Amino acid sequence: MQQWGKLACAVAISLATITAGAQQSANKPATQTTEQPKTSPSGHANNAYWNEHDRQMLVDFPLLAHFHDADIALGPPKPGEDRVVFMGDSITQGWDLEKYFPGKPYVNRGISGQTTPQMLVRFRQDVIHLDPKVVVILAGTNDLAGNTGPENPEQIEDNLASMSDLAHANGIKVVLCSILPAYDYPWKPNTFPAHKIDEINTWIRNFAAEKGYVYIDFHTPMKDSRDGLPDNLSKDGVHPKPAGFEIMSKLVETGIEKALKE
Repeated sequence: MQQWGKLACAVAISLATITAGAQQSANKPATQTTEQPKTSPSGHANNAYWNEHDRQMLVDFPLLAHFHDADIALGPPKPGEDRVVFMGDSITQGWDLEKYFPGKPYVNRGISGQTTPQMLVRFRQDVIHLDPKVVVILAGTNDLAGNTGPENPEQIEDNLASMSDLAHANGIKVVLCSILPAYDYPWKPNTFPAHKIDEINTWIRNFAAEKGYVYIDFHTPMKDSRDGLPDNLSKDGVHPKPAGFEIMSKLVETGIEKALKE
C-alpha cells in the first residue's frame, strides 16, 4: 500500500507539472512570421529593380550621375555638325540610334523608368550643355504609371513645356513626340492610361503648333483597336520591337529635317 501511495503521489506531481507547462505555453504570444512586403516603399513591386529605383531617388533623383562622364567625354560638336539629342525614358534608351540613323551625330540620353520631372532637372546637363542643333523629346508615359509618384496631365504638360522652352531659349530646335499608345502597364496593372495619353497628345500637338515646334505623331500609326500597342510592334504593350522603331525612325527623321530647315 505504501508503494502504491508513493506511485500515486509521483503521478500527481507529474500531471501538475505538465499542466503548468501547458498553461505557460498558452500564455506566451504566438511567434509571428515576418512576411516580405509585397511592394517597395514607393508602392511598386518589391523586387531588385524597384528597390534600387527607390534607393536611387533618395540620393540622385534626376540621375545626373548617369550621363555625367559621357557628357564630358562627348565634347562640343564638330564644325558643321548637326548634333541631335534624344531625351526620354526606356523607350528612347532602347532606340538604337546607330542602327536606325547610321553615321548621324545623334546622341541618346534616355534613361529607363524616368519621368518628366526627372528629365527636366537633368535637361541642362544632358541636352543644353551638349550644344545640339535639335532635341527630340519623347516622355510622359512613366508619369502616368506613377513611377515617381502621382501626377496629373497638367503637371506632365508643364514639364514638357518647360523642357521645350528651355531648349528654345538656348537656340535649340524642338521636336516634340506624342506619347506612344499603351492599353495598360505591366509593372502597374489596371492603370489603363489610354484616355490620358490621348488628352496629353492633343495638348502636345496644340502646344507645338502654338510655339512653332515640330510635332511627331507616333500614336496614330502605331495604335491598335484598344488604343494600345499591338503585338507586332511591341513585346509588352509599352516598349517597341524593331518593327515599332522602324516606324518611329522614319517619322522622327522627317521631323528632324523639318526642324533643321526652320
